[in-house]
Amino acid sequence: MDAAEAEARIVASWRRNAAPWTRVVRERRIDSRRVTDAAIVDAVLARRPGRVLDLGCGEGWLARRLAAQGIEVLGVDAAPELIEAARAAGGARFEVVDYAGLAMLAGAPAYDVVVSNFALFGDASVRAALQITPRLLAPGGALVIQTLHPRAAGGEAPYVDGWRDGTWAGIDGDFDDPAPWYFRTIEGWQHLLADCGFERIALHEPRHADNGPPASAIFVAAAAAVG
Repeated sequence: MDAAEAEARIVASWRRNAAPWTRVVRERRIDSRRVTDAAIVDAVLARRPGRVLDLGCGEGWLARRLAAQGIEVLGVDAAPELIEAARAAGGARFEVVDYAGLAMLAGAPAYDVVVSNFALFGDASVRAALQITPRLLAPGGALVIQTLHPRAAGGEAPYVDGWRDGTWAGIDGDFDDPAPWYFRTIEGWQHLLADCGFERIALHEPRHADNGPPASAIFVAAAAAVG
């Protein structure tokens, strides 16, 4: 799979599937999200942030949930159709910003948390976004990422970083043309974060039940000190 083509297909797929995805999220049709939604909210609130950037905010549920706690939240996404849905629901500020446009958000006032919830699907594009992210964080701030747990999401394919075909299997909605995604192992995520200027990388594994398989992987990382 050509990497540049794969990256372009990710955004194109989310633009085409914005409407069914919005319905699925708002009607709570994905059982696993009963665990993972609460987990990402708790992970962000544990940082006691005043300002949060929701990177890849989709239709905006997480930004709205955090803003309801008195937090100033900006949600950004590369898909205008998803931002339109987010703005229609209100509850926070939403802007169309792709990964390449994140640099324009750098500067004061900075963010206490940059959070990305099941939104980092690419390879080079994700690396570029994470390289910018330390410049968006206030001193003591953190990056919080929730993603599919590599052990659960890897299936029977080799447990190595690389492009995979996407699927909407298991999600009840009128979807088409699933986007490809770049699979990363736990070690792959840790190396990526370290390469992009983060340290003290903690891993949390929300579970459906005690001793059950992990529902997701949550990484919490601080920007490395400069100098």
